Amino acid sequence: MTFRTYPEFSTHYPLLLTTIMKRPVRMYPDQIGVVYRNPASGAYFRFTWMQWYRRVAQLANGLRGELEVHAGKPGAPGDRIATMALNTHRHLELYYGVTGIGATLHPINVRLSPQHIVYTIRHARDRILFVDDTLMPLLEGIYDQVKDVVELVVYMSDKPGLPQTRIPNIIEYETLIARQAEAIEWPALHEDVNATLCYTTGTTGQPKGATFTHRQLYLLTIHIMAQLAIGNTPDHDIADGLGVRLGEGAVPLLNTPMFHIHGWGQPFVAVYSAQKIVLHGTFTVQGFCELVEREKVTSVGIVATIAAMLLEYPDLKQYDLSSLVRVSVGGGALPLGLKRKLEALIPTFRMSSGYGMTETAPTIVGSFIKKTMVHLDREETDAVLVKSGLPILGVEVEVVDDEGRPVPQDDHTVGEIVVRAPWATEQYFGNPEKSAELWQDGWLHTGDIAKVDAEGYITIADRMKDVIRSGAEMVPTVLLENLIAMADFVHEATVVGVPDPVWGEKPMALVSVRTGFEATEESVIDFLKVHGVETGKITRWMLPKLVAITRDIPKTSVGKYNKKQIRDDLDRFLAIAKDVSHRHG
Repeated sequence: MTFRTYPEFSTHYPLLLTTIMKRPVRMYPDQIGVVYRNPASGAYFRFTWMQWYRRVAQLANGLRGELEVHAGKPGAPGDRIATMALNTHRHLELYYGVTGIGATLHPINVRLSPQHIVYTIRHARDRILFVDDTLMPLLEGIYDQVKDVVELVVYMSDKPGLPQTRIPNIIEYETLIARQAEAIEWPALHEDVNATLCYTTGTTGQPKGATFTHRQLYLLTIHIMAQLAIGNTPDHDIADGLGVRLGEGAVPLLNTPMFHIHGWGQPFVAVYSAQKIVLHGTFTVQGFCELVEREKVTSVGIVATIAAMLLEYPDLKQYDLSSLVRVSVGGGALPLGLKRKLEALIPTFRMSSGYGMTETAPTIVGSFIKKTMVHLDREETDAVLVKSGLPILGVEVEVVDDEGRPVPQDDHTVGEIVVRAPWATEQYFGNPEKSAELWQDGWLHTGDIAKVDAEGYITIADRMKDVIRSGAEMVPTVLLENLIAMADFVHEATVVGVPDPVWGEKPMALVSVRTGFEATEESVIDFLKVHGVETGKITRWMLPKLVAITRDIPKTSVGKYNKKQIRDDLDRFLAIAKDVSHRHG
């Protein structure tokens, strides 16, 4: 007797984003799953998981039927559907409605320059573009440069009706989905169908589009969830009543823009975990505090510059932020001084660091306490949690020298971070030359410089393009930035190399002083001498030769220090910088 097996439902069962989306609907159909507050009007929109799912189904039906969006195949992406959107419930719906029918979602980083936005739309050949009402002026300004590529614009707003616009081919999101069925039979996609297309910020040239399949994003999601489950709580936090396991009861605030590397994976992780998702449109310090207090937010991902903004917010203590227990910091180093200052103001939560990049979707490294370290005191565990961390589950990470050999784990020798991961982009879309540069000898080369300690913890030292080469030595700017941030009087600090006729380059520090504190350029050097040179963390020749006190430190579109812009505007900063080399003795 013969019988049929069904590998498509067993050994070959496809790993799809639709599987992630279905779980909370089955588990908690009538519970509030998605909360969005319009940052301009203050209006709240609350959806049960079933309501949200039906809206996703209506969107997918409209895309596949009415708008005739075509699905892709492995190696041949489907229609590219772009979003110019903030963190709204509609953007979250697009994450699943577009990918669920086999098309490719292209979340446009609306903080890029208009020229780079135009480039990404044309390079991706986005057929349909979904745009928030608040971003219509941006689209209007570039429309003539993309109108031969974009066939249709879909307008998204909390208010009914279309705006006055010169864009001819435009329809309304809510009208589109209102005329679609709420039920859907999701297509049986291959897991290697492309799901998303994320472009880099283009700080060293044109943006590059990293591609990600359903399989990759599914594996990213479950590995992040597993990583969150294996963290250990230090004994001192247990004694203080901290270290709560969040699980399904977590209330994440999706703070990282969903147009930036999948919102650090939260649109997938929070949905699969059936956690109540809070969306704030766009970040303001006041709005952040209000939402944490009202919705009892438990966890959030931020960049260090947002932590610095919270530190400076004069009304911070007026809000009850005690529900907040986990704050993940990425997009750059987490200075130990900043961590300690903010945790002193909000003692219920703990900040920890992580590392990733557009090409890694993003997460590959995260900082957590090993089970052999739970006995360490607060000062020691803090020093661990500000390191970039350890490779997360499922990832291979090495720090290698110029010959491709792993560097010694001495917490001193630096090398380049190279990666292998199931969710690392295979290639840049339509760019085989840059793809070949990215993947050398079977490793994804990040371009980031780091060191490794005896326990295997990785600490980012610099970007290869940012490291200061003074004589025959390298000065890692991140190390100096973290040390400067330890000073009580420092709000933010960054360090760049400036030309020097003798040494080639010399360090210049840009420092902003906290409100209510007084400090001079000499104060920065004096602090570094005591807490850096005398403790052996840096050598005397690493001390900045120039210091500029300023509140105007340029940032990139994702909140990192924009060192390229600083170098481009170097004359402006040199004009306010003070030579402090006389304090080095």
